[in-house]
Amino acid sequence: MVIFIKLKFSLMKNFVPKLLLLFLVFSTITSCELIGDIFQAGMVIGIFIVVAIILLIWWIVRKMRR
Repeated sequence: MVIFIKLKFSLMKNFVPKLLLLFLVFSTITSCELIGDIFQAGMVIGIFIVVAIILLIWWIVRKMRR
């Protein structure tokens, strides 16, 4: 029984600081700001992929004309 109590106490001792850090992160970043950042990163990657595909098609067309 004593070992179980010590084990439970050591798990809680490691859990509480992690929980407080998680709460601090979630309280400083609003959900709208987080979603906005995710969509902005997705938009940048999408634009990059579209430009890469256009350049690939342009390169293929150039090779076919020669």
